[in-house]
Amino acid sequence: MAILERTHLAIIRAVDEHGSLTAAAEKLHLTQSALSHTIRKLEDQLGLPVWHREGRGLRPTQAGEYLLAVANRLLPQLGYAEERLKEFARGERGALRIGMECHPCYQWLLKIVSPYLGAWPAVDVDVKQKFQFGGIGALFGYEIDMLVTPDPLHKPGLTFEPVFDYEQVLVVGPDHPLRKLPHALPKHLADETLITYPVPVDRLDIYTQFLTPAGIAPRRHKPIETTDIMLQMVASGRGVAALPRWLVEEYASKLDVAPVKLGKQGVAKQIFLGYREADADIDYLRAFVDMARTHRDA
Repeated sequence: MAILERTHLAIIRAVDEHGSLTAAAEKLHLTQSALSHTIRKLEDQLGLPVWHREGRGLRPTQAGEYLLAVANRLLPQLGYAEERLKEFARGERGALRIGMECHPCYQWLLKIVSPYLGAWPAVDVDVKQKFQFGGIGALFGYEIDMLVTPDPLHKPGLTFEPVFDYEQVLVVGPDHPLRKLPHALPKHLADETLITYPVPVDRLDIYTQFLTPAGIAPRRHKPIETTDIMLQMVASGRGVAALPRWLVEEYASKLDVAPVKLGKQGVAKQIFLGYREADADIDYLRAFVDMARTHRDA
């Protein structure tokens, strides 16, 4: 007879998330006494405590910390499996949950999603943009099925495929002197306001591949969340930005902005699609990757 059950893991996780037995019991629709009894019985069977009781608070023991790690890994997978089985029972193929680790990639992704939905009518697509720095964990935790990123972090159990090549460029406004140059040098940005997405400097190509190696920093760094506002700021002479060339060229028909090559050689980048190796044979996931490759010139 198995000692460890799914209920035990759910309780361990709920107490960690909600801070107390009372809140965890409410979340799990159990009475506090039933929850306490369940864990006490588990501790008796294991022969060791799961929590240290400190007044009204609970602090996990070494065993409790281990069980919490197991719960955080297994419960999302079980939930994912159950949802997939329910979809099969309803006659649906499933859902493709896509996480974004790339702000400007959203516009590129829309070009793929539209024809994909037409080709796979029984598959739902959900795009999550809250994984700017936790995409790998979200893949392993079954919160998403695919990650869009320009900077893949290769880990055992994951596959990343390049699907789109692009050039990162400097974006300048109508009267900017750099607009007349064949390429920008790091020193040209020393007196500039550099507008970027709200991403740490060590994750921004304009710094890691252009400014930092030259020992240059812009006069001011201004983070802005949305592409539209960022480019309107550039067009009004409030600063310069760094974006994919294809995106700048799309906006050039609406705003007076222009791309300038970053350095003589430019900064070459790729968009990658990452997914779990175990899901490599899912036909609708594979189809999305293949369709993304056909839009390399999007």
